[in-house]
Amino acid sequence: MTTASAEGARERLPRASVARLPAYLLALDGLWSEGTKLTSSHELAARSGVSPEQLRKDLSFLGSYGRRGVGYDVAQLRGHIGSVLGLEEPNRVVIVGVGHLGHALAAYGGFAERGFSIVGLVDDDPAVVGTTVAGLVVRPVAELADVVASGGATIGVIATPAAVAQQVADALAAAGVHGILTFAPQTLQTPDGVQVRAVDLASELQLLAFHGRHREHAKA
Repeated sequence: MTTASAEGARERLPRASVARLPAYLLALDGLWSEGTKLTSSHELAARSGVSPEQLRKDLSFLGSYGRRGVGYDVAQLRGHIGSVLGLEEPNRVVIVGVGHLGHALAAYGGFAERGFSIVGLVDDDPAVVGTTVAGLVVRPVAELADVVASGGATIGVIATPAAVAQQVADALAAAGVHGILTFAPQTLQTPDGVQVRAVDLASELQLLAFHGRHREHAKA
């Protein structure tokens, strides 16, 4: 897929469809690893947790309709979605906060398989700065801009306490990243052009608790 066609697809895609692309790509990765070369909309939809109709509608925005009676070429569709998501080359990531969560993220080996490379670790704890985690030396917060620049990072991950998350987000934006993933349970303000995605584990657990209670009462 050319850069121009990928950009065109990004402009056409509704936000809700974009949110489902990673699930489609994960399902396609699984099919590819199993040696599957062709898949149907029903199989891909089942693996992605959506309806076949929704899948076909989302993929139509990419200009990919599959072939009636044949299905989707797994390798081609993987490449197509990967291009739209901007995964042609590894995206370089800096993690700020190397406590238990940051350490686990840095050591996670699955990022490389999904198109991401951890290039820098930053922390403000003197006991952590200078240590080596997953092959990277933890640098002090004062050197964040240099870590971003030298590593060519475009994405920052905030794994710090909530009290300093906004300050870290400001520093990451000033350093030039265009995307921030935060685990801090608070809303962050960023300049135009810097996207923020929040992962609030406690909120997700609360939602699971709600659905669990709802199911128990429905059975009663």
